[in-house]
Amino acid sequence: MKRREDLGRPRNQAKIGVQYNPGAFGAFAESIARLMGTARFLIIQSIMVLIWILLNVSFVAFRWDRYPFILLNLMFSVQAAYAAPLILLAHNRQESRDREQAELDRTVATRTQNDAEFLAREIASVQLALANVATTDELREHIERLSASIETLHRQK
Repeated sequence: MKRREDLGRPRNQAKIGVQYNPGAFGAFAESIARLMGTARFLIIQSIMVLIWILLNVSFVAFRWDRYPFILLNLMFSVQAAYAAPLILLAHNRQESRDREQAELDRTVATRTQNDAEFLAREIASVQLALANVATTDELREHIERLSASIETLHRQK
């Protein structure tokens, strides 16, 4: 028996709902959140509200939304109702990317630390190996002593 995605729904029942591309919708949500989080958006929105209020207060012929500005409040409510979930979706996507980046950073940091420890051990082993190797000054000194000893032997003969 195969396990199904949703056991609460009969097999042959059609899926109800809107099919969409989550990646594209997420990118759209991020672009909206990026737009709404700017000073430019706030300034443009403030100018539009000011024009709305001036037209509805000043010109009798253009009054489509009288003083309590119920239609304007309704538009703000609709904007907030759509903006909040879109901003949350964008925030969740960013949080997911940040989590993935943090995991990648941890992996790289661990690998770097392991490499640094390996290199430190290699340097220590090279230093130990070089500790018993004669330096050029020591060799020169030995050669000079040997040369002096050879000269002394030649003079004695």
